Formats: sequence, C-alpha cells, structure tokens
Amino acid sequence: MSITVVGSVAFDSITTPSGSRERCLGGAATYFALAASYFTPVRVVAVVGEDFTAAEEAVFAARSIDLNGVERAAGKSFFWAGNYLNSLSEAKTEQTDLNVFADFNPRIPREYLDTQFLFLANIDPVLQLRVRQALPAARLVCGDTMNYWINDHREALLRVLPQMDVLLINDTEARLLSGESNPLRAARRVLELGPRALIVKHGEYGATAYFGEGIFDGAVRLPFRSPALPLSEVVDPTGAGDSFAGGFYGYIASQPTLTPAVFRRALFYGSVMGSFTVERFGTERLQKLSRAEIDARFEQLRQISHLDTQTD
Repeated sequence: MSITVVGSVAFDSITTPSGSRERCLGGAATYFALAASYFTPVRVVAVVGEDFTAAEEAVFAARSIDLNGVERAAGKSFFWAGNYLNSLSEAKTEQTDLNVFADFNPRIPREYLDTQFLFLANIDPVLQLRVRQALPAARLVCGDTMNYWINDHREALLRVLPQMDVLLINDTEARLLSGESNPLRAARRVLELGPRALIVKHGEYGATAYFGEGIFDGAVRLPFRSPALPLSEVVDPTGAGDSFAGGFYGYIASQPTLTPAVFRRALFYGSVMGSFTVERFGTERLQKLSRAEIDARFEQLRQISHLDTQTD
C-alpha cells in the first residue's frame, strides 16, 4: 500500500567534522520518502520553488516517488543551513529561510484521496489536522512534531494528537510535551494526549516504543526498545530521524496486517535506514541503496539484539 507524506522538500547547507555540502537536497518529506520507497510506493505533498530543478526531481523519479502532490511556486524553496562542529548529536542552526514554505497550504490531489497510510511530517499542526481531515479513508496515521510547535503552538498540537495512531518524537520533545522528566511517566502522559502509540527516538542509542489501548487488539503492550546499529563513522546526522520514520512506516505499509511482531521489525528497519543516512551527506546514501543491503543490515541488527527471542 502506498504512503502519502506531507512535509518539507528543501535545500540544506551542512557542515560537520567530515566536511561540508552546499545546497544539497533535504527536507523531512524528502528523507522520509526516499527511505520508505524501498518498502512501498510513496506520494509526496509539499511545495517547492523555482530552484527545484529537473536534477532534484530525478532523485525522486529514480525511486518511483509520486510528486503529483508537490506544488511549484514562484520564489525559492525552503532553505536551512547548520553545522555539527560542536556535537554530532545536535545541529547548530546558522540560517533558516522559509521562502515558499511560509505560505504552504497542502493541496491533496484527487488521486490521493484513497490514501490508507498517512505520515504527517514536521509541519504546523494546524496543517497536519487539515490534511488528516481531508484524508478520512486513512486507516493508519503517523506523525512527527518538534520543540517549536510544542512550545509555541501547543493548543493546535493538542487538537491533532488524538488523530494520530503513532507519534514519533525524540527524548527532549517527549519531556517538553509531557512536562515529565522520567521517561516512562513522560510516555504515559503523551499517550494520554491521544496517540495510540509513541516512539521516542534516542539518536545513537536507538528508540523505544510505548503502547496505549487499541493499537493492536485493545490490550496495552509493554514498551519495546530497539537498538541503533553501531557505526564506525558518522558523516552527517541530518535527516536520520526522518529516515528512521520512513523505514519504520514503509515496512508497516508493506505488510498485510499490523501485529506486535511487525511493529518490532518496523522499528528495526527504521534504525537501519537511519544508519545508512548518516554515512554520507544529505540524501547521498539513501539514493544509492539496494534492498539487499537493507536486509543484510537488518540481519546484523537482529543478531546483535536477539530479536527472535521476542514473543507476541
């Protein structure tokens, strides 16, 4: 089944201890779509400017990603510049130009109205809710958010959270959203706000899934921890979280039903896709993968974590 992702398609200028890249293809929807495309068809709803050329479009076309939902507007695409010189765990933002993204009003093509799997990437929660309401046929909805929306647009965010089946955020965002410093209490509080499941990303330390009622058979499941794959070198962490989400959700959409076992494997595939992303700048690594490479790395992660010992 195809996934519709709504989010940003952008350009990034990135500096890390390994070097730098100027105006490489980026954006949450871009990383998500490329990662998910190795598992299932993907449709993108976004806006780009006149600087989005045939060269960038070819990156999506090479993965058969549907861009009929991408609006071309007069002006420049969303641009971000940052560096990881102090820490690979957190970017220091140097420049953010919203450009055409400032007036983004998602337009859902008629052919997308049959969407079964919807991913609401990191955008204004008002727009997230509007898209969710425009796609009532979606039977599974996942979403993301960030500190800015939690701090400054909390009321709007609280309206969209009950519309999400799975929320993906990091440790800091979980603490901000919940008001709790203890991870377990924070997760419980976030689940009380509406999503049926919560994935808290821990960067190089993996991710933890927490479950509320109704995500599977109505029973509340114990948390599940997915490790990250050990890497000898990290070149560029940009987009790792969005790639994690793409691998996670792409695998789920490729399966006939959502079971606890599928959810666990999806977390592992999320970690796998994030691990590939950080090995090169921008989307360079995601553009040149094979499914055989992905499955081989999944097998490595499975072996070091004893995934097969888990029961449903």
